[in-house]
Amino acid sequence: MAFNALISNSDDHRRNHAFIAFAKDWQLSPGYDLTPTSPPSLERRDLALACGDQGRRANPGNLLSQCGRFLLAREAAEKILDDMEAQVRARWYEVVRREGVSERDCERIGGAFAYPGFRYT
Repeated sequence: MAFNALISNSDDHRRNHAFIAFAKDWQLSPGYDLTPTSPPSLERRDLALACGDQGRRANPGNLLSQCGRFLLAREAAEKILDDMEAQVRARWYEVVRREGVSERDCERIGGAFAYPGFRYT
């Protein structure tokens, strides 16, 4: 959910979340069908799915509002979000270029990653 917000993935529908069973245990599947988009707004982004008390808002306050439902203390959830945001900011370009995205397309989608308005409330 947080990663979807940090890459402006507005195609985060229910079929994009899955579990895989290995032996007896279930775990989240690796990410798939992730589509970074650069919407026109720098201040606000929304996900397709409601993710907190503010509905679909893709900002930390909303993402963290339901951390207890994921059995996470607020401080632990904040650290996860902060670390993930730092990684997205630092590595998005390297990762997408490695996967074959052209320089021109990087320019087009660059605003999707940890966009300036992410921290706006």
